[in-house]
Amino acid sequence: MPSRPRKSLIIVISVLLLGISVFLIAAGLRGAGTHWFDSGTQTPGDTLTLYGNIDLREVQLAFNEPGRITGMPAQAGDTVEKGQLLASLDKRRYVADLKRAQASLNASKAALDRLLSGSRPQDIARLRAVVDADKAELEAKRLTYQRLVRLVRQKAGTQQNLDEARAAMQAATGHLKADQQALNLAIAGPRLEDIAQARASVAVEQAARDLAQIALDDTALYAPSSGVIRNRIMEPGDMASPSAAVYTLALTSPLWVRAYVDEADLGHIRLGLPASVNSDSFPGHSFKGWIGYISPTAEFTPKSVETTRVRSQLVYQVHVFVCNAQDRLRLGMPVTVHIALNAKPLENGKTPCAQPGT
Repeated sequence: MPSRPRKSLIIVISVLLLGISVFLIAAGLRGAGTHWFDSGTQTPGDTLTLYGNIDLREVQLAFNEPGRITGMPAQAGDTVEKGQLLASLDKRRYVADLKRAQASLNASKAALDRLLSGSRPQDIARLRAVVDADKAELEAKRLTYQRLVRLVRQKAGTQQNLDEARAAMQAATGHLKADQQALNLAIAGPRLEDIAQARASVAVEQAARDLAQIALDDTALYAPSSGVIRNRIMEPGDMASPSAAVYTLALTSPLWVRAYVDEADLGHIRLGLPASVNSDSFPGHSFKGWIGYISPTAEFTPKSVETTRVRSQLVYQVHVFVCNAQDRLRLGMPVTVHIALNAKPLENGKTPCAQPGT
């Protein structure tokens, strides 16, 4: 009988030891989990460590004008430079529009030049001759009328002949006045209003010609920046439009790490502080970098590191620019950033990327 209490005591002690072990293990796991999902910072000393990813920035490339695609020399995965031709459209219609606009512009310029040049000397001389002829004819008609007046008074002429002579003299007078005004206009030249209207017409045609040239230029799609073609969405023969992307371009320059720092560590960093960037893909190798941007506004912890404990904490986004001369780092790659808090910030416009091997 005495052995039964001893066995009970042993069982109680075993249960207590097991409970203590489970509690210690749970506490250790909870602490490790909290450390894993923390915001990525540590208590600042000489170095502040942040965890982030190489920022992925994409551009959806599309044509400004609609048309059928005739060529797409770039393939997915190709590295392209700024200004490199990526695709082209059928340009025949745009070439014809440009020729038509150029012809209209030439016609408007010719009309303006004619007004600016004024009347030719030959035209003025011809009009002077016409005026002289009108004066001679008017003088002849006036003499005929005066002679018929005397004959009518002498009862030797009819009133009908006198009336006809008077009408002919008046008609000659009108012709002389009209031709004299034409001569005066030729000598004076075009009106300022007509010249202004002609200039405006030239400006309208010039704008139409420029628009046609822009439309023709837009039949070629060029890379807006250096990068890597991630997706080739269309193929030659497809109909392109401004609302449909042809390529997806991932920008590779400049390259930076998107990381987050909590408020407690924000006061220890500033723009230009040098940093080193490490990746698990290249153990033992560090990439030189520097802090190039600190967000002026706080935000909630990103969902990629969100837990029940930290999801309500506010953090600040930081961009750590990194040198990638050997093109090792890839967009979206997770990296670790070590910031030297006691180092001297870089001067404006200077980076450590000029040194080889960075």
